[in-house]
Amino acid sequence: MGEREKGTAGGAAIGAIGGAVISSATGGKAGTGALIGGALGAVAGNVWSKRMEDKRRAMEQATAGTGVQVTRTADNQLQVNVPSDISFDVGRSAIRPELRPVLDKFAAGLDSSAMQVQIVGHTDATGSDAINNPLSVDRAASVKDYLVTRGVAAGRISTDGRGSHQPIADNSTDDGRARNRRVEIFLAEKQG
Repeated sequence: MGEREKGTAGGAAIGAIGGAVISSATGGKAGTGALIGGALGAVAGNVWSKRMEDKRRAMEQATAGTGVQVTRTADNQLQVNVPSDISFDVGRSAIRPELRPVLDKFAAGLDSSAMQVQIVGHTDATGSDAINNPLSVDRAASVKDYLVTRGVAAGRISTDGRGSHQPIADNSTDDGRARNRRVEIFLAEKQG
C-alpha cells in the first residue's frame, strides 16, 4: 500500500470511529455515523497524504545525489536529514560550502506553500552539554538564517537544538559521531 492509500485508509478508520461515537452519544445510529465519518475521513486522509506525498517527491528530486534523505514521520511530517559530511565542521555552526547548494534546492522546493519548517540541530557526545546544547541551537539557527536569505519567510521557520541527546549512531566510533552531527528539517502543513 502506498503512502496515499495509507492516508486514505487511516483517515477512513479514524472518521468511522469518530462518526460512530458521535452518533451514539447524540442518539443517532452508530452505523450511519460510522459510514458518514468514514467517508469524510477517507477524503481528508487522501487529500493530506497526496499533498504531503507530492512535497516529499519534490524534496527528493531537489536534493537528489546529495546524501540528504527525505522520509515521512509517523505524525505526517516530512523529515529531511542532512548528513554531517556536507553540513558542519566539528565544533562549528557555520554552514559548509557543500551544504549551500542543497539548501538552495530545498528553499526553491518549498515554493509559496503553507509549509511550516522546523530545524533541529544535533551534535555528537564528545563535548559537555554546556558546549553541545548551544552548538546544536546555533547550527539550526545558521540553517534558518541561510534559508531566509533564499526567500523563505522567517515566520515559517522554528529552530531547536537537542545537543547530543538524540543520537542515531554509536558515539564510541568516528563514523557514529559523524552521523550524530547533523541537522534535521521537518515540514508540516500549517495548522488552522
